[in-house]
Amino acid sequence: MSDFLVLAGLVVVVVGGSGLCSGVEAALLTVNPLKVHDMVAKGVPGALLLQRLKGRLPRVLAVLVIANNLFNIFGSLMLGGYAAVVFKNNNLGGEALTIFSFALTFVVILLGEILPKALGTRMAVGISLVTAPAVALMVRLGTPLILLLETVMPALTAESELTTDEEEIRLLARLGSQKGLIEADEAAMIAKVFQLNDLTARDLMLPRVSAPSLNGHCRIEELRDILLSQESPWWVILGEEVDEVLGVASRNDLLTALLQGRGNATAASLSKPVEFVPEMIRADRLLTSFRRRSALMWSSDSVRVVVDEFGAFVGLIGADAVLAVLAGWWRPRSNEVTAK
Repeated sequence: MSDFLVLAGLVVVVVGGSGLCSGVEAALLTVNPLKVHDMVAKGVPGALLLQRLKGRLPRVLAVLVIANNLFNIFGSLMLGGYAAVVFKNNNLGGEALTIFSFALTFVVILLGEILPKALGTRMAVGISLVTAPAVALMVRLGTPLILLLETVMPALTAESELTTDEEEIRLLARLGSQKGLIEADEAAMIAKVFQLNDLTARDLMLPRVSAPSLNGHCRIEELRDILLSQESPWWVILGEEVDEVLGVASRNDLLTALLQGRGNATAASLSKPVEFVPEMIRADRLLTSFRRRSALMWSSDSVRVVVDEFGAFVGLIGADAVLAVLAGWWRPRSNEVTAK
């Protein structure tokens, strides 16, 4: 009877070792590198060691695969040999050994592979953190064998870096929205942030033919009717030359000057310096050029005069035009024409 207890104990060791290796392997493959990076930033115990293991994942997986196969192949062969001796000593026929072999195969597949990997995938973070010290020790002890394997298979020396791209972030945002983990409008805004990189000031600007402009040498009193009839918040102040931009003036400042009895002042005297931007500047760079406080306070820093490669005035753009893309209000002009 003691022989059968030893055999049962060996089965538990072989199946348990195989299951442990399979579960840890699945957990390390499943745990999100971004999650690990966040845990390291929060100071979670064991997270830093786990991050190092994730950085050398090919080497770690090689150790786990070797250990798993030792349990599955070598352990099964030893169990089969020992079971044959036990059954022979207890006068059991070959049928018992056949049944034992089928049963051991089923148990190894179920409890040594399928179930542990399912649990490792489901509880990836917890299992990875708990087993990280043991895995690190296995890697250290198996270094001589790993170095030998790395000379044959250089792929084991590759390091895993935490990288991503626009397409992956968009996909994650879309999946998160579908799962209800993030709001739909948040996912849409994430996609629009990347759209800024594909748009230029030329796409978003108010063209010159539509941009409100005033003759800088005209007195405010002479421009009263224009200022009262048009509600454009900003006016481009032009000089005598076609492309001579003297500055920009806000409608509020011009109307305030009228109310204060300064109607004889010229539009140029009430204008403010403006920054010129090329028409091909990307929208994301343009957005960072607007100073946050100034834009909210409606200063001259909230608008830019757009010029072409020859320095000619071609349009006017404000921070609101770029923010409209993020809010989803902006539509390509081609779509607008088609709609008409």
